[in-house]
Amino acid sequence: MQSHFPPSDEEFWARVAAEGAPLVDPDPDDPAYRLVTFVHRDEPADDPADAVLALVHTVTDKDRHAGDLAPHLMRRRPGGWSHTYRLRADHRASYQLYPVRGAVPGTARADWLRVLDGARPDPLAPGPQLPARDGRRPSSVLSLPDAPAQPYAQRRADVPRGRTVAAEVAGRRVDVRLPAGAGAAAGADGGPLPVLVLLDGEMWGEVLAVGDTLDNLAADGVIPPTAALLVHTMGPGRPEDLSCNPGFVDLLADRLLPWAAAEHGTALAPDRTVIAGQSAGGLTAAFAAFRRPDRFGNALCQSGSFWWPDGTDFDAGSEWLTRQFAAEQRREARFWVEVGLQEWMLLTQNRHLRDVLVARGYDVAYREFNGGHDYACWRGGLADGLVHLLGSPARKG
Repeated sequence: MQSHFPPSDEEFWARVAAEGAPLVDPDPDDPAYRLVTFVHRDEPADDPADAVLALVHTVTDKDRHAGDLAPHLMRRRPGGWSHTYRLRADHRASYQLYPVRGAVPGTARADWLRVLDGARPDPLAPGPQLPARDGRRPSSVLSLPDAPAQPYAQRRADVPRGRTVAAEVAGRRVDVRLPAGAGAAAGADGGPLPVLVLLDGEMWGEVLAVGDTLDNLAADGVIPPTAALLVHTMGPGRPEDLSCNPGFVDLLADRLLPWAAAEHGTALAPDRTVIAGQSAGGLTAAFAAFRRPDRFGNALCQSGSFWWPDGTDFDAGSEWLTRQFAAEQRREARFWVEVGLQEWMLLTQNRHLRDVLVARGYDVAYREFNGGHDYACWRGGLADGLVHLLGSPARKG
């Protein structure tokens, strides 16, 4: 694609200095799109790059899976590099830049892991970065003008802060995030606290500071003060735990929730309990509502891996859980299901689950966002899903 640049490189870099990056311009052919120019400026202290690769979450991944990174290599220009994408005006994505020294990396997994280890945020991008874990650098975030608002994602100075208590329950690490004003074993009004069971808790708590989102939601009165049980599931046992595993879901239902009720005054009522997860965690959240609706009355499923087949009968085909919802008696459970339009490996399966749930009479809120398999999108969707599923009585009335 030809980039839409000012007439000189001097003016181009002056605009970058004034506005930051990426540069966003109208698409002259369609007002629903934007021309988004990512920029890498040569730094005198660095070794010169031989190429620069733009890593736009899920967008670059799709071509990497197809074995071709060429569409994401920036073009050389005096003073640096640039590359322009045509993106719909509601697109949101985390992104990084990877200066290449030597040969352009291949697309095999080992090559890609080295790219991810060396990728860096955009130093020219304004706004907060998206933190990372496992020693990797944070990402910058592109949010085009029509992307869904995320008013609860960032910490606010004037909002009362909750507190986090580390615990171990049935051999599982759990970080308990209690809302501001909660006592040792009761909510601020003396009653039980609504409870969020959030899978991949080590990412949401230690890295993404989801407590800030919960504090903001409660301060604005859009959900009641809510306790969050941040269950660590990103270790070696993740593939087993988050694959429609009855034992894991029963542990959450029969060990974790009663423990939290006794220790921290959380509710045991299913209509005041939400289980939430992303990817395999989204699959598990839906499975928890299917298997244990007596405990989990609300499932918040983001980019769920609903392609998953029954591990004991792969010949039966994919989408095992969707087939169970279609065949079994309807459960008393509500759902928030969302998936990214860029998630070419998940979009069809999430739509199929939605259709089955609606046909069976479930209460389903379904949303497609213009983004990928990306915490930059999920952190806003998590807040919106909690408002829908737990919305405070004052707000509902």
